[in-house]
Amino acid sequence: MTGKRGLTQQHVARILGGESPEVVAARLGPNFDNLPAVPAGSAKVTAQRAEALWQEAGLDLELQAILLNEAAVQELPVYQGNIENAIGLLKLPLGLAGPLRINGTTARGDYPIPLATTEAALVASYHRGCRLLTEAGGCTALVLFESLSRAPAFVLRTAAEACRFTIWAMENFEVFQEIANATTSHGKMVDVGVTLEGNHVYLNFEFTTGDASGQNMVTIASQAVCDYIVEHTPVPLQRHYVESNLSGDKKASTKAYTSTRGKKVTAEALIPAELVKKHLHTTPRAMEQYWQMSAIGGVLSGTLGIHGHFANGLTALYLATGQDAACVAESATGVTRFEVTEEGDLYSTVTLPGIMVGTVGGGTRLPTQKACLELMGLAGAGKARALAEVCAGLLLAGELSIIGALSAGHFARAHRKLARGKKNE
Repeated sequence: MTGKRGLTQQHVARILGGESPEVVAARLGPNFDNLPAVPAGSAKVTAQRAEALWQEAGLDLELQAILLNEAAVQELPVYQGNIENAIGLLKLPLGLAGPLRINGTTARGDYPIPLATTEAALVASYHRGCRLLTEAGGCTALVLFESLSRAPAFVLRTAAEACRFTIWAMENFEVFQEIANATTSHGKMVDVGVTLEGNHVYLNFEFTTGDASGQNMVTIASQAVCDYIVEHTPVPLQRHYVESNLSGDKKASTKAYTSTRGKKVTAEALIPAELVKKHLHTTPRAMEQYWQMSAIGGVLSGTLGIHGHFANGLTALYLATGQDAACVAESATGVTRFEVTEEGDLYSTVTLPGIMVGTVGGGTRLPTQKACLELMGLAGAGKARALAEVCAGLLLAGELSIIGALSAGHFARAHRKLARGKKNE
């Protein structure tokens, strides 16, 4: 086996490409020759502005005919408030999984699942899992807790002043609540946590966000509270920031994983052995054995949680329904567990602490995304908890399907069959 020293030498040789280190270093330095003109940014979303951007940026006008075609020209103004520097529309194929039967606290029924993806075999896999769960009578799903945080940070002169500031802040929490709650008709500030580090104070404001995903909501509310703090604090602040990177926003973090970010959900199902054989062509015992080994593999690789592929289903559903796809970073953490019962059947469950979904606001208002939510019967107010429970059920379906394929030795075969249907171009 080649050692690290050998690999490093090979990599350096590839970087140099036969040239001297001095020549390569000069090429990697700043280059101020013929700097391109950078168009002024614009939040205005119109066909005229998009056409101007194509010209100003010197983009290939043949590609404009694809990305800013006649249909895009007509539809583009709908996206005002969702995009800046708009130059056209992007199409993604949309597939259908299910219907998936959910027996939840708020989601009750048979849900068709729209999935937007370019990955072959993904929809087929989730569809297979949905068929299995539905034939087994559906899955149980529950929203266990709701909380979304924004974590402002404050710099004091000393640790002693940081303690004085913290005491004052805790005494004024009800005032903070009134200020924050006045900024939104959907959200409520429900709690605050404190982290002190020397002369730094982190206030972790926790909110419920109703039927909105809520990231912008909690930012605006927290800024209003920060403005009050700056004006009224009895202890002089050196600096402050509306977000300190403590909240776990759009990243996988231990804090979000061990608490809640968005909606904490769980789903479970008891699958008879004959249905496992019928749909997955394997056995409960084989699936349990694979799950046990994959759990150890996850521990050895240092993953947050233990699961097969939460990000696949979440990304596809988030794109289809107008969620913030970047939130898959925190949403796709959690735990899958498979166990064989005394009767020889399969107990399966998933738990996710960070499902970030909404059914109002943001991208959920856009035409095709709203249509996907309507397809599921989950558009509009009063539906966000049900959507979170459907997410959990979908991910359980995906875990059943992928672990079934891996335990049966069919994983590569399915991808070879579905992902290589076209010749490479």
